[in-house]
Amino acid sequence: MTSPGSKKVVPADGSEKNHSGNLGRTGDLNESGSSSGGGEGGTFEYFGQVYHLGSNKIGHEYCHLRYLFIRGKYVEMYKRDPHENPDIKPIRRGVIGPTMMVEELGRRKVSHGDVYVIRFSNRLDERKKGEIACATAGEAMKWVEAFDEAKQQAEYALSRGGSTRTKLSMEANIDLEGHRPRVRRYAYGLKKLIRIGQGPETLLRQSSTLVNDVRGDSFYGGGDNGDAIEAHEWKCVRTINGVRIFEDVANFKAGRGFLVKAVAVVEASADAVFEVISKLDKHQRYEWDTVTGDSELIDSYEGHYDVIYCVYDPKYLSRWQSKRDFIFSRQWVRGQDGTYTILQFPAVHKKRPPKSGYRRTDITPSTWEIRNLKKRSDAEPPSCLVTHMLEIHSKRWCKWKRTSYSKFEKTIPYALLLQVAGLKEYIGANPAFKYEASSTVVQSKLSDIPSGEYVDEEMEEQFYDATDSSSDEEESDEDDEEQDKKEIKVKLKNVSWAIASLSLKQPKAPGASNELDTSVDPVDIDPSQIQGSLRKGNGDKDSNCWNSPSGMGFMIRGKTYLKDNAKVMGGQPLLTLVSVDWLKVDKAVDNIALHPKCLVQSEPGKKLPFILVINLQVPAKPNYCLVMYYAADRPVSESSSLGKFVNGSDSYRDSRFKLIPSIVQGYWMVKRAVGTKACLLGKAVTCKYLRKDNFLEIDVDIGSSAVARSVIGLVLGYVTSLIVDLAILIEGKEETELPEYILGTVRLNRIELDSAVSFEE
Repeated sequence: MTSPGSKKVVPADGSEKNHSGNLGRTGDLNESGSSSGGGEGGTFEYFGQVYHLGSNKIGHEYCHLRYLFIRGKYVEMYKRDPHENPDIKPIRRGVIGPTMMVEELGRRKVSHGDVYVIRFSNRLDERKKGEIACATAGEAMKWVEAFDEAKQQAEYALSRGGSTRTKLSMEANIDLEGHRPRVRRYAYGLKKLIRIGQGPETLLRQSSTLVNDVRGDSFYGGGDNGDAIEAHEWKCVRTINGVRIFEDVANFKAGRGFLVKAVAVVEASADAVFEVISKLDKHQRYEWDTVTGDSELIDSYEGHYDVIYCVYDPKYLSRWQSKRDFIFSRQWVRGQDGTYTILQFPAVHKKRPPKSGYRRTDITPSTWEIRNLKKRSDAEPPSCLVTHMLEIHSKRWCKWKRTSYSKFEKTIPYALLLQVAGLKEYIGANPAFKYEASSTVVQSKLSDIPSGEYVDEEMEEQFYDATDSSSDEEESDEDDEEQDKKEIKVKLKNVSWAIASLSLKQPKAPGASNELDTSVDPVDIDPSQIQGSLRKGNGDKDSNCWNSPSGMGFMIRGKTYLKDNAKVMGGQPLLTLVSVDWLKVDKAVDNIALHPKCLVQSEPGKKLPFILVINLQVPAKPNYCLVMYYAADRPVSESSSLGKFVNGSDSYRDSRFKLIPSIVQGYWMVKRAVGTKACLLGKAVTCKYLRKDNFLEIDVDIGSSAVARSVIGLVLGYVTSLIVDLAILIEGKEETELPEYILGTVRLNRIELDSAVSFEE
């Protein structure tokens, strides 16, 4: 077995080569269809332990430790490790097809233990679904990437033009609800239901830390810094116990507050640090947390949002002798690069009203950011950068900074800053966090079985797509008993607009020179003839409008990115943003470009050589659609990156369609929630594509992801005070696709929800 985060390459001649790499990258296929890392005719394998979640027909839930094995586009489930038990037979097997959908549901309490759940479903039949779970969020993300890789191999196998019989046979095997043959033994199983309901013991006692973290950018392009230029100017003002404390001197507004942060390097993976921060066990928190020692989970929503009640004795913080309590909400997001962001807000909850003898306190809004640092060698233990950010009243902060004001050191904000120091020392004093193995391990290797050489007719058993949820034999197996397994308007430095003025003299980015057919004369694009429901604005001070800034506010992959990870400043967008529609809908609407009143169907729209329609479907009450129309003055060159994207398969588009967000002006907590990292939308949410005539429409269902829904809910609460920049581009994964270029940009200035126009079907 190879170590996590590496791959084993076995060429057709039987010789072996070992390569260091990352799990998500091991399955990349180049245009010839061969593995990008290994020789021709190779199939990637992913294997490791997971928890199988479900319920039987009489409603009792189960949680079993299983061994999952993905081989190419095929998947099998075992009760034991097949490498250690060569004669063991799979209890489930099947084919991963193009209609499979994978969603990470976040954290869930199962049998008195926390796991991270992945749901599998069929896009064509919502009744067919199932779930597996992992011990950490990082492990869950590895499995999501593994299944996505297998799905891409399945789609590639179909695209190779195999026989119709083979295609029909593969489709026939996709049965998410099918039961494997078994003998039902109710009398034998009923007496064990109580024990089954408690779940495996190892789920409660095993560590949830990873030996090797995911350091690659498998589905994500990014360096250590954000992919959008921010107007922050952090200045280090103090170092305490190995923790640097910064203030943001650029975003300070007199009379309101300072944005400050504490930063430290912690010698453990981001997954391990996240687990320590998120756990509420008071005995563990007593060792590092001076604020939230006695904590209780009140409520949890969608796996990524918690409400927590805390009681603490503040005698060492202030002169008040009475006990205090507080309630705060905690929302967490794991980015595609493995970075965690935790947002903490003061909250109220009907289950915990103020009680006698306690003084209710509002905790200071704060954020945690946990980002893996790159290793210099495989032998080096993992480490991450932990940042705790919050806002502090200006008077208190200035006094402390000038005179080491002793009273500030007895305040909750000071204790929040020092949580980083406590976390650093606690993990440093427990070496197990560096080396302890996790309960769920994902391995990957490249086998010598050529892709597509499995005979589909032999796979007669149903597809385990996270599983049949009523497997009674699994619950009754004897060996399962022992396995367990104040909003702040920030001063705007106007970086984007300053850059935009310079960009007027800049040509198109070098990477975009061959994207359009230069043999055809360009047409004149007159935006005045094409108007949407949202008007074009006249600068930053304008509201409820859009603009198209330069791409120079975004960092994209340069020509040498595959060698040195170097990023360069983006140039002028290739496509021209000609119109934006802000629509109010009852439910998400696809194929807007086919609507008779759509810009694409108008006479000016039909004359344009090519139009890219981006339909962002925003979940809310009511729902909204933000539709952006990007036009080209020439036809798209079929051999270019854009041509391959426009005319390619949905799988190819999902693996290339990238968006970079940036909150230019707005509440700092919203900035931290949205971030500035590039995101492959096809991997984060469901995207549907419509290619017809002279246009390509991309319908982005933001509501298809629980994480995206929670973030967009926060954004909508502050949308009337936000200036948001978005850049869309096609990710370059090969040297011939670099440097990247900005496909299009949009700036949304303080959008008003009520201004949305009702959409008529």
